[in-house]
Amino acid sequence: MTNYYKYLPLSTEDKKWGLHILNAGCISTAAAANYPILTHPADYYFDWNTGRILDEYQFLYITKGTGIFESDSCKYQAVKAGTVLVLFPGERHRYKPSEETGWDEYWIGLKGEIIDNLVHNGFFKPESPCLYIGFNEQIFNLFDTIIEKTKTETSGYQPLVSGAALHLMGSLHAALKQNSAEHEEREILVNKARLLFRSNIDKAFSPEQAAEELQVGYSWFRKVFKNYTGLSPGQYCIQLKIEKARTMLSDPNLSVKEIAYTLKFESSFYFSKLFKEKTGITPTAYRQRALGLPNT
Repeated sequence: MTNYYKYLPLSTEDKKWGLHILNAGCISTAAAANYPILTHPADYYFDWNTGRILDEYQFLYITKGTGIFESDSCKYQAVKAGTVLVLFPGERHRYKPSEETGWDEYWIGLKGEIIDNLVHNGFFKPESPCLYIGFNEQIFNLFDTIIEKTKTETSGYQPLVSGAALHLMGSLHAALKQNSAEHEEREILVNKARLLFRSNIDKAFSPEQAAEELQVGYSWFRKVFKNYTGLSPGQYCIQLKIEKARTMLSDPNLSVKEIAYTLKFESSFYFSKLFKEKTGITPTAYRQRALGLPNT
């Protein structure tokens, strides 16, 4: 994970949409590291002793590690990976990762009549701010989509990311309804593995490392993963990297060599060869098509 966060400007038109994103980001906090980082704006920074009160809602997805949470309406709770923390405006709160593990978090801050109405009708409650959903790939993707869209701030992006935020809240509500004790252990493990692969797409992270982190044998893990997804862990990782490469190729400022390096392919030649095998065209040809450039 590459640390990133952004606080967004809003127009009068954005605020009329009914839901708007104020900030978004993702941060990996190492074990025993200071938390939160010091470079957040003063209105958002807090320490454990004083806590913080926001004028907005925030949704934080803890994807790795453990920690603790406390608020006016919810006394001390342990937080584990797979938990979404919901912060409410006017509600003093504090949270932090464990010094032994640190944690990875993805978050969005938002306001608007739509979420006010959801809270008013009891879909999200200050008394229940720690929502355990496990490792949900769809919700992770929605956080990631919102974060990626905020990086460029292209025209009309606010309604787009606000729509994704509403989708995220709907998916979260559905996941909570479905996430019961009957979930099979194997399905939970596969979902966790898929999230590990997505979180480490820009690292040399192997399926064998995933099995080790999940504390299972690789042969068993490979069989279970393929039964659930239809792909071996190795092929699943390659598919993720190719899909990420498609997005990156739409940026004319990134060379094919830089993309291959970022996604940890062993060489740009191997990346180009594999990309053509999976898509039918070379990375250069794909870029020309994506950007509407003439063939050379």
